[in-house]
Amino acid sequence: MKHPAFRVGLISDTHGLLRPEASAALRHSDLIVHAGDIGDASILEQLSAIAPVSAVRGNNDHGKWAEQLPQTRRVAAGDACIFVVHDVNELALDPAAARIDVVVSGHSHRPQSERRGGVLYVNPGSAGPRRFRLPVSVGVLIIEDGRLDVELVSLDVEASRRAPVAS
Repeated sequence: MKHPAFRVGLISDTHGLLRPEASAALRHSDLIVHAGDIGDASILEQLSAIAPVSAVRGNNDHGKWAEQLPQTRRVAAGDACIFVVHDVNELALDPAAARIDVVVSGHSHRPQSERRGGVLYVNPGSAGPRRFRLPVSVGVLIIEDGRLDVELVSLDVEASRRAPVAS
């Protein structure tokens, strides 16, 4: 029996800035995964107005609100298992052996998607303040009938800055 597609919004490295373009790109998500460096608890509150949020703590997340977040998280999404860690270099398990379908990470600010050993590794990039010349981006993971498809979405944040202000 065909199941409806399950849509997971992927976001990382907001560093206290949730851009309207990021919210718009995630608006049809069934679940949002934040891979750390959130910056402020209000970011999670704003995202949870769109869809349920599953988040991990990044190396720049400090304070009482951040202490409550785990450093890694296993998330069931549709018929897939997602493992979330801020820095993929700190991955302390074999995802294939642990029956994980997708590893979502952040930290590098570089959007990337690749399959290794039957596991999909996704870094949605940084949705917060621009770093160097890297794009501002999020990701969308579609889980449908055992297939995992990911789209990395570059956000056009320059256009919103150039847009004329209505008076």
